[in-house]
Amino acid sequence: MERITITIDDELLASIDALASLRGYTSRSEAIRDMLREAAKREHLANGSTECVASLTYVYDHSMRDLPQRLVEAQHSHHDLGIATTHVHFDHDNCLEVALLRGSAEAIQHHADSLTAQRGVRHARLHLIPLPHGTAPHRHGGRTHSHGGL
Repeated sequence: MERITITIDDELLASIDALASLRGYTSRSEAIRDMLREAAKREHLANGSTECVASLTYVYDHSMRDLPQRLVEAQHSHHDLGIATTHVHFDHDNCLEVALLRGSAEAIQHHADSLTAQRGVRHARLHLIPLPHGTAPHRHGGRTHSHGGL
């Protein structure tokens, strides 16, 4: 790891210190590294072809006419992106779903938009995580293989 020196005005440093304290960082360096990682991730994800994993979380009113069926149809239309889905009943009308997805950032975003734009869906949040480039081949059950760029 390299050590660098930067110049930051007092107001920005106070904001960094407040954020570091709020989130429980033990040092400014840890806080700044995480901020830079997040900025680099956003820039990387701007390229829609970036391979990602994602969590899509949303709450919806399952009593809304045909909404549960429309959501299931949208999920089936993008079955190639789905890894797993968890469904929780909050009360008589409200459900929470968490979908774990894998694919290009663009495809995942399109799928998330098709689900969360439905009338009756609310409190939606998509969290994209870019996958590292080119993981080395490895062994499972006596054979060597890779996971297509993972």
